[in-house]
Amino acid sequence: MTDVGAVLIQLKPDSMPNVEAWQTELNARQDEAIETLKAEGVRVESWFHVALEGKDYLIAYMRAEDIAKAQQIGRESSFPIDAMHKQFKTNWAKGYQATLLADLENMDK
Repeated sequence: MTDVGAVLIQLKPDSMPNVEAWQTELNARQDEAIETLKAEGVRVESWFHVALEGKDYLIAYMRAEDIAKAQQIGRESSFPIDAMHKQFKTNWAKGYQATLLADLENMDK
């Protein structure tokens, strides 16, 4: 069984330069980031930017063996890239948990 989750994160004003720096760093260190996902039991982690009515938001999507366990491992992680992510969270103003309504997966691939 797989856990699926998403969260909408409202960013603090004027955070987009920090988001762009985080994105660049995360993509440059993709191999390291994937190692942390393996340690957390995460299969997929995707991030999206949305601008609504003059405010910036991120959408974070995750598919993991156990999301609560993955988040706990992430909080306790000593991976340098996780320290960078924890610092990045200082740009977040508020988070809104999403409720899963449907989860469709094509298994014929």
